Amino acid sequence: MKASPGRRGRTGIAAIVTAMALVASMSALGVVGGNASSHREAPLVSADPQVDQTDLYAFVSPDDADSVTLVSNWIPFEEPAGGPNFYSFAEGVRYDVNISNDGDALAEIVYRWKFKNHYRNPNTFLYNTGQVTSLTDEDLNFYQTYDLQRIVGKKKPVTVINNAIVAPNHVGDASMPDYESLSDEAIKDLANGGKSWVGHADDPFYLDLRVFDLLYGADFSEVGDDTLAGFNVHSMVLQVPADELAKAKDAAANPVIGVWNTASRRSTRIQRPDGSQTFEGKWVQLSRLGSPLVNEVVVPVGLKDYFNGSKPNKDAQYLGAVQDPELPRLIEAVYGIPAPDSDPDAAGIQRADLIQVFLTGIPDLNQPAGVQASEMLRLNMSIPPCEEGCPEYSTLGVIAGDVAGFPNGRRLADDVIDIALQVVEGELIGNPNDLGDGVDTNDKTFRSMFPYVSLPHSGSNASPH
Repeated sequence: MKASPGRRGRTGIAAIVTAMALVASMSALGVVGGNASSHREAPLVSADPQVDQTDLYAFVSPDDADSVTLVSNWIPFEEPAGGPNFYSFAEGVRYDVNISNDGDALAEIVYRWKFKNHYRNPNTFLYNTGQVTSLTDEDLNFYQTYDLQRIVGKKKPVTVINNAIVAPNHVGDASMPDYESLSDEAIKDLANGGKSWVGHADDPFYLDLRVFDLLYGADFSEVGDDTLAGFNVHSMVLQVPADELAKAKDAAANPVIGVWNTASRRSTRIQRPDGSQTFEGKWVQLSRLGSPLVNEVVVPVGLKDYFNGSKPNKDAQYLGAVQDPELPRLIEAVYGIPAPDSDPDAAGIQRADLIQVFLTGIPDLNQPAGVQASEMLRLNMSIPPCEEGCPEYSTLGVIAGDVAGFPNGRRLADDVIDIALQVVEGELIGNPNDLGDGVDTNDKTFRSMFPYVSLPHSGSNASPH
């Protein structure tokens, strides 16, 4: 197992206390180095990739500390040259980012994307009929548009963007010689000063997924290959003022929010002999994602599809998986590394610390007042951003003293696999280590400005992986 480079020492009592709480958090997740972050995490959604969420990110914007950026990625393992029917969002689906700003495990604010397909020429098999130089180019045969709505409580949805064009798939350099300009053209300004972008991007998650080959076949020397290198995703990036997300519109007074994604479509699909289909019936939630690794690792296979349809305010039902996580015991069986102690405390409660950290947020970091136990990605919007070059910056986030990183929200560059592995193996409870999966950075550099995600891999690249 490879040591992670560039580790920074912890700074301050608060960071140490918070990091100790994080030990409990990561153990609760039951994760080890190399588990994917919701890539094909449940049986039903793995067969329905257009509604399969890969990752959710939430962070204070590095170039605008008064705003928060939310990144929602979908459709795992997109092969760059996957034409002629390239990847796209699904019509008839509600793609939602849910915000809880009062700790009650319910969404007070919802941002909702809805997509529509367009063909300029249905009499060709081509995605583009010539070189594409703008989003409105007639040679871009297939394209998608989206509406973005903001829903507050039970009020009527308010449309904040109408018929915006999605940045297309990067077919290749011959078809799209200046793809970066196409991507930038998809940035839309919001009336409140925020921004929206939807399009094709490199998958920012990095790890060695071969862990599923019986934990690297009990041979850690195999680690170090970024399994997701060269693959793309479809991404929705939204930047909004922090005050717009906070309770009473005051991020200074109410800084902690909880964030999770959901995708829903109507319950009944009607497939017709002519190839057309429609959806009818009630809206049904198909997928859900908050913190990374939860459904993939904590939830047993018999409940994974159920978790995707469940609500945060019902998360007490997963208590058993939190109190006695499965994977640390599996690591012990394969490698002989002792699993964290799950014995009841003096009050007779089994892993009371895990219950608090996993379901309520970390005290003095990202736990909201009056919190109701529930699983979501929690962000303290009052903590200033800290990116590369910041003295405290570390891709290891909180355990390395960088409280602007995971699990206080999640930045694109945060190495959640190494964080999880080190704390599971006792980093802060008397067993310091620098263990990792040997993959310490993404295969592409993130952009320094909105929308931050890296440009997608080109379909003309003969060896993207």
